[in-house]
Amino acid sequence: MNRVITISREFGSGGREIGRRLAEELQIAYYDNEVVEELAKKTNFTEEYIKRIEEQKPYPLFPITIGRTFSPMTNSAFEQRTLVFSEQSSIITQMAQTSDCVIVGRCADYILHEYNPLRLFVYADMDFKMARCREKGETQKDLTDKALRRKILSVDKERSKYYQFYTGQSWGEKTNYDLCLNTTTIEIKKAAILLAGLIRSNTPNEKFFFP
Repeated sequence: MNRVITISREFGSGGREIGRRLAEELQIAYYDNEVVEELAKKTNFTEEYIKRIEEQKPYPLFPITIGRTFSPMTNSAFEQRTLVFSEQSSIITQMAQTSDCVIVGRCADYILHEYNPLRLFVYADMDFKMARCREKGETQKDLTDKALRRKILSVDKERSKYYQFYTGQSWGEKTNYDLCLNTTTIEIKKAAILLAGLIRSNTPNEKFFFP
């Protein structure tokens, strides 16, 4: 069975960069936007649409009743989101079956639980996340502190709802992960190097051994 590392992360914490750098250190595959690209190939959805609905809880519309008249309604948006998650889960599983890899987000820790992955959760203080968002995101540079803080909280709230909806578990709850990393006071590059060293230091009979 291939060795898999999954990374869940708060918005602005640097989790995506840690995943990429960790994959480079361990010389294994890295999957993030690659999942979206493969999903777009398998469906009629554009990459832009998939990115827009990713990590957002689907909200089904309930049938409308007017007086005694019952009007059933199909909720194509809900069905599309469900299809995206189903196809995405299949792609993530195929990626894990292909080679050792790092997979970012998308409930991969839950989807791949039978693969016994190393499950990481990356978080940071709000001031750090705001500063990183301003540094890395062009669209966030012009936001006021209040607006940026609201956006960060909103993104994480949607991720939490999405994760709970599909897994029945609490996003960010430490018991759902093998390692929780606070990036507030550690350089991202250094964190990735330390993680790689920790993984390599395990012996072959331990859970996260990498040759």
